[in-house]
Amino acid sequence: MKTIDSIPTSKIQRATKLVSTGAKVGVNYLKYYGDKLVNDNVIAKSRLDANNANDIYNGLKQLKGSALKVAQMLSMEKSILPQAYVEKFSLAQFSVPPLSPPLVFKTFKKYLGKSPYELFDTFNATSVNAASIGQVHQAEKYGRKLAVKIQYPGVAESIASDLAMVKPVAISMFNIKGKDSDKYFQEVEDKLTEETNYLLEIAQSKEISKACAHIPNLEFPNYYDELSSERIITMDFMDGEHLSEFTKRNKNQELANLLGQALWDFYMFQIHELKKVHADPHPGNFLISNDGKLIALDFGCMKQIPNTFYNPYFELAKKENLENKRYFKQKLFELEILKEEDSEDEKAFFTTMFHDMLSVFTQPFHKDTFDFSDQDFFSQIVQLGERYSKSANLKKMNGNRGSKHFIYINRTFFGLYNLMFDLKADDITINNYITLQ
Repeated sequence: MKTIDSIPTSKIQRATKLVSTGAKVGVNYLKYYGDKLVNDNVIAKSRLDANNANDIYNGLKQLKGSALKVAQMLSMEKSILPQAYVEKFSLAQFSVPPLSPPLVFKTFKKYLGKSPYELFDTFNATSVNAASIGQVHQAEKYGRKLAVKIQYPGVAESIASDLAMVKPVAISMFNIKGKDSDKYFQEVEDKLTEETNYLLEIAQSKEISKACAHIPNLEFPNYYDELSSERIITMDFMDGEHLSEFTKRNKNQELANLLGQALWDFYMFQIHELKKVHADPHPGNFLISNDGKLIALDFGCMKQIPNTFYNPYFELAKKENLENKRYFKQKLFELEILKEEDSEDEKAFFTTMFHDMLSVFTQPFHKDTFDFSDQDFFSQIVQLGERYSKSANLKKMNGNRGSKHFIYINRTFFGLYNLMFDLKADDITINNYITLQ
């Protein structure tokens, strides 16, 4: 794979790259308008999506950092984006052009004061894995095989300016209005900033690894403080297959259920016992070991769940509370879905909308065991997303809804459900760590 010798780091450089990408998208639309005059509109639209997805991804992968991280997050929204975008943006999870060796050595000199050849017994200057914020190299020391994650230059410094450029698009896409909308963008900025603090990531990794060590069939790497810094992390190199690759070939249902149970319990224990959760559940953060264990990686994005959000959020996972109109409405106010200043039409619309969504989304919690391979369950989620994304009434109303905590908690559940579906886990015990019935 071709390497990158430099990354745009200044606000002007990054804005210029985004503008040039936008120009390519504009050309694609001009081609589309001509294409649909002579071809079937479905085919023409499919070709437009493929061209746009390719050009946008190619632009973002040169920027890396928060711009590419947004693409990675969007790749998990399978019910929202056209398939062409999902497929292309999913490459941001673990397959983007890596930094060139000279840039890698420069990073080591800056943050650890030595070259990697001075620090390790062996070091492979060619990256074995490159994603949105950093890339991984293989090394050896202490008689062990190690993974060394190096953060891309300028990522931490460009988060605020990157998001400022993305903000107008997001406001339009999600119909966000109102003066307090900044809380959502601040939540994303804060989390992305935390993800660039590798010392924090090491601390969080050790904390979660220790707390979840009792969960069967789950493994974590060890971390090495003396070979790490705020922009470099050294950990055990974990041999295994990316979860997404494993799910493509696996035919062993017993193993799928074993891994699915480990994944589900890992998340439920964090959410219900620790009130702090690994909020980045995409396939690139999980490996399957050669002996059939789930390996969890990358604890840069951890979401603390305050009780003021946790309590009403999970109260609405109870079936009887969904059916109690007065109680349900009360919880919507607590979760900032409904506001006192809302019109009666807005209150009625959003009450119905969230009741529809939660009636589907909380189905796993209404049973002792759940079949995550059930296509009908996921079809219901997709159909709801499509129905409300096309709702004329929703477009007329203020989409500025809900506590800021929804962003990463919903992202966690959508990602978790998608991983469980990919595994085709069909006999999962749900309430090992919470009783909702």
